Amino acid sequence: MAKKKTVSQNYMDQIPLRREDRPWRVKDDGMVEVDMENKGFYHTIAQKFFGKPRVSHIALDQYGSVVWQSIDGTNTVYDIVQIMEREFPEERDRMLDRVVTYMATLQNNSFIQMRGKGK
Repeated sequence: MAKKKTVSQNYMDQIPLRREDRPWRVKDDGMVEVDMENKGFYHTIAQKFFGKPRVSHIALDQYGSVVWQSIDGTNTVYDIVQIMEREFPEERDRMLDRVVTYMATLQNNSFIQMRGKGK
């Protein structure tokens, strides 16, 4: 049996905020694409010697695109879970784990930051 995550009520009240230095767009297919500038010493070397791009374009899948567009500075993590459950009712029983894991990934990669409700 799969182990369920427990999430504190405080986390569910957090409001995710998109970083302003991450330009993004909705593509023609409705999916979101986020730009990430590759900075730093190792990225500079990779750009010069291996032709790596200065900006990477991160294409989000259907779940990520809905989450990203739901991050509007007012929706809490709880609100976003509710939005996702409405959008993908067939995934309802896994949606909390999916959203929390995705938010952690976005935060760990500096795409979003979290703010407490009412701050």
